[in-house]
Amino acid sequence: MRTVPAREMGGFRILGHVWGGWRRGPGVLAASTAAGFGTEARHQLRRRGSSERSGPLGDQPFPGLLQLENLSREGLVDVLRAAVVDQKGPLVTLNKPPGLPVTGKPGELTLCSVLPELSQSLGLRDRELQIVQASGKETSGLVLLSSCPQTASRLQKFFIHSRRAQRPIATYCAVTDGIPATSEGNIQAALKLEHVDGVDLVIPVKSPSRKDFQEGVKKTFSHFHVVAMGSGCALVQLQPLTVFPSQLQVHMVLQLCPVLGDHTYSARVGTVLGQRFLLPAESTKPQRQVLDGALIRRLRLSPAQSAQLPLHLHLHCLHLPGLRPREAPMKLLAPLPPYFSRTLQCLGLRQQ
Repeated sequence: MRTVPAREMGGFRILGHVWGGWRRGPGVLAASTAAGFGTEARHQLRRRGSSERSGPLGDQPFPGLLQLENLSREGLVDVLRAAVVDQKGPLVTLNKPPGLPVTGKPGELTLCSVLPELSQSLGLRDRELQIVQASGKETSGLVLLSSCPQTASRLQKFFIHSRRAQRPIATYCAVTDGIPATSEGNIQAALKLEHVDGVDLVIPVKSPSRKDFQEGVKKTFSHFHVVAMGSGCALVQLQPLTVFPSQLQVHMVLQLCPVLGDHTYSARVGTVLGQRFLLPAESTKPQRQVLDGALIRRLRLSPAQSAQLPLHLHLHCLHLPGLRPREAPMKLLAPLPPYFSRTLQCLGLRQQ
C-alpha cells in the first residue's frame, strides 16, 4: 500500500488515496458512554504504576491514557483491537486513545506501523487495512479504517463534497479553560502554517491579501456550541467546516478559551487583573498550559500533574452516507476517554 502525505480535516487526517463502497449491518451506532476502551484495552492502558480505583473518581489523575513507551507492537495491537467500536464488511471503526501518533518515522510505534498485524488480528487475512480518517496524535476519538480501496474512495469523495457544501460531518467534544462569550456561534479565521524553531505552528493572519492566500494562507471556519459550563470551564461541541492543522485548538484560543491540555497554543492567551487577551502569535512560544490554582484543585491534580494534562479534544461523532442511495445515513459514536469523563465529573459538567 502506498501512503501519501497526510491532509488535515478539521483536526483529523485523511491519508493516502481513498476509495469507497461498503455494506452496513446492524449495530453501527456505537453506544455513547464513558466506558472507555474495553476490559482488555483498559488493562493495557493501566500497565505503568496503576492501581485499583478508590471512590467514584479513582486515584489515577489520567485514567485511560496510553503509555506508548511501555507497549510492544503486540500490546498496541491488543489495545487497538479492544478499541474497535464497529466492524462491518471492509469498514472498521475504532476509538483511538490519545497519545498515539498516526504516522511517524521508520521504526516508530504508530497506528500505521501496526496495521498489518491489526488486519490479521481482525481476521482480514491478506486484505490489509488502510487509514481513511484518523484523529491527530493528541486527539482521541473515531478512526475509520478500510480493507477495500473502493470504500475508501467513496468516503473521500463524500468528505470533499461535504467540505465544499460547508456541511459539518464531524463533531468533537472539548473541555475549555474559560467559557465562550456566547453559547453558540461560528469562528472564522485566516490561518497559515509556519516552521518556527523546528516546530510547525499555526498562525492567525489578520486582513490577508490575495498574495497571502497564494502563499498558503487559508480561510477556516468552525461552529461551536456550549453544552455545559461550570468552575470557569465549558464542555463544548465543535464542528469544523474546513481543513487545517490544529484548526480547532487555534479557533478556541481566538475565543480566549483554550482547550484543556493544549500545551502548544494556550500560551497565546494572557491575563491581566482577571481579563484575558491575545498575545502576538508570532512571538509567543509554545509552553505548558498554566491553569488557575483553584481549577487545579478542582481537578484534584498537583501542579506537576496539571503540566502533564492530556488534550481534552475528542472526535465523538461522524455522519457518513448510507450504503446505497436510498439508505439512511450512518452515525458513528466514540465513547469519551476515561480521563475526559473524570474531568467532567470533577468540574460538575454533564454531557447531554
